[in-house]
Amino acid sequence: MKQDFYETLGISKSATKAEIKKAYRKKAIEFHPDKNPGDAHAEEMFKKAAEAYEILSNDDKRAKYDRFGHQAFEGGFGGGGAGGMNMDDIFSQFGDIFGNSGFGGGGFSGFGGFGGGGGQRRVKGSNLRIRVSLTLEEIANGTEKKIKVKRKVQAEGTTYKTCTTCNGTGQVTRITNTILGRMQTASPCTTCGGAGQIIDQKPADADAQGLKVKEETVTIKIPAGVEDGMQLKVTSKGNEAPGNGIPGDLLVAIEEKAHDTLQREGDNLHYDLYISYSEAVLGASREIDTVSGKVRIKIDEGVQSGKILRLRGKGISNINGYGKGDLLVHVNVWTPKTLNKEQREFFEKMSTDENFQPNPEKSDKSFFEKVKDMFS
Repeated sequence: MKQDFYETLGISKSATKAEIKKAYRKKAIEFHPDKNPGDAHAEEMFKKAAEAYEILSNDDKRAKYDRFGHQAFEGGFGGGGAGGMNMDDIFSQFGDIFGNSGFGGGGFSGFGGFGGGGGQRRVKGSNLRIRVSLTLEEIANGTEKKIKVKRKVQAEGTTYKTCTTCNGTGQVTRITNTILGRMQTASPCTTCGGAGQIIDQKPADADAQGLKVKEETVTIKIPAGVEDGMQLKVTSKGNEAPGNGIPGDLLVAIEEKAHDTLQREGDNLHYDLYISYSEAVLGASREIDTVSGKVRIKIDEGVQSGKILRLRGKGISNINGYGKGDLLVHVNVWTPKTLNKEQREFFEKMSTDENFQPNPEKSDKSFFEKVKDMFS
């Protein structure tokens, strides 16, 4: 049974146009093929979301759907339901929905090697993928990396001419007689691969598409707050396409290097500070690591093991611009495992001293209260 369009977008039947558009954009970003390469399920969900938006964003079509359901649109979007949709049509009709999506700031690319827009299809070059390892300090403050990339570019001296099979349109139209009448379908031209052009002349060191591999240094600006596994896109720095095609993109996967003393949790950082028993009793001043250098903190006398000191704004910058996280310093009192005779006699004497007996005050928080404070 076909899923309800409102359920597909995750909205109520009373949703406004703005809510419908917002919901579709969210689904489109989630299941976008650039974000889910080779994922057939994501591609299907991407098509279903586009089909639902095409109906619900149109007042007349929405009214028919609300009254008659899916029966009002036999054949579905594009004549064949979600499974028969053309990805190029989705991008050309709804390209304004995507805008600057955070995938490199240049909007979404097309799908299946083609860019959006009407008229002649433009072949898009293949994407390149690299992995960049960053220190916690680089992630906290943002950085700029210069990476050497081997990418395919059009070889100097390569010329192209219009494909005679598709007359430069990049696609071939076929008309088929069916029991429902004459149906017209369009598919990429197999002669030119959808480019609309074929090679006229090329140098000997170029491949069959007139391309050659060239090493290029690419500057990648990495914003503060990125996370391990996050993927950034550098527009048009992938492989070039033959003829008047569009270059692919360079997809940059972020890898976070482990820090010697700091542990990351979202935008917050954790630091384990070990102090001696005497420092806990008498107080101390200790130097600790932060992502912006070392800082000195004061340990009050009588501090309890498990105390958490919060250094506000000493964490990681939020990637969406919502300020900085905090550095949480966990105080751990180190208990000596061996004692000499004099030390043992001292502690045996203190074991009966009233001042050394546990006597937590109401202001001393329990373990669970401390954990709660960590996430507040």
